[in-house]
Amino acid sequence: MPVPALGLLEALRRHWPEYAIEGWALGMFMISASVATVLLYDPRSPTFGLIENEFWKRALMALAMAGTAAAIIYSPWGKRSGAHMNPAFTLSFWVMGKINTVDAVYYALFQFVGGLCGSLLSYVLTGGLLADPRANWAVTVPGPQGVAAALFSELIIAFILMFVVAVMLNSKFDQLIGIVAGGLIFLYVLYESPYSGFGMNPARSFSSALPADTWTAFWVYLIAPPTGMLTAVFVHSYVLGLPADFTQPKLNPNYVTRCIHSGFEPPAAVQGHPADV
Repeated sequence: MPVPALGLLEALRRHWPEYAIEGWALGMFMISASVATVLLYDPRSPTFGLIENEFWKRALMALAMAGTAAAIIYSPWGKRSGAHMNPAFTLSFWVMGKINTVDAVYYALFQFVGGLCGSLLSYVLTGGLLADPRANWAVTVPGPQGVAAALFSELIIAFILMFVVAVMLNSKFDQLIGIVAGGLIFLYVLYESPYSGFGMNPARSFSSALPADTWTAFWVYLIAPPTGMLTAVFVHSYVLGLPADFTQPKLNPNYVTRCIHSGFEPPAAVQGHPADV
């Protein structure tokens, strides 16, 4: 069970580092996705002509995004907040009773804000090329197969990722979640992105859609990821009856950094400033 909930202002005062980390995490992911999109797909990029094969271009994009996600998960900051980077993850952990409502709301809010800031910073880093129609802010839109295919594929990839995370959190392999999650992201970008553009994250899709003013089938990217992940939680906990005994709703649970959800404080923090470190 999570620790007792705090009020909105008290939670912000005491837990703002974790909230800010969630914003930073998705912001970094957006920078990786956006810059890689420009480098690989804009003809004015110095690396545009190095690889002409579309499959291998996607492979490099997949490697960049998977590597970024894994690096964030295993970073000291990622270990502290849990590196959700995704409101659908946060919502799923909340439904499982692992996160308080106030913390879940702040996590989601900072994820949306952080992702948008990452997109805007990417615009600056790419000299405005991110806004060119060929990059179009790395928006997620359905592929040639249409909206139905995008919806189905978004549901499936979200379901698989959340189910795998839930199972691994209750196993001795919980320290490998970052590697497995990165591997799944690599496969999703390589093989699923032609169908939906690989959203799987409402905040990620919003962070591209807003500056691009491109809302094509946006409801798919808003509804499918949380629906897929919540379905995974239902199948895991109620259909299969698998345990959900983990106390830290993190993609890299640890006893090195504090956990605002379980109340864990590392010894140094307990001796110093237990509430605010």
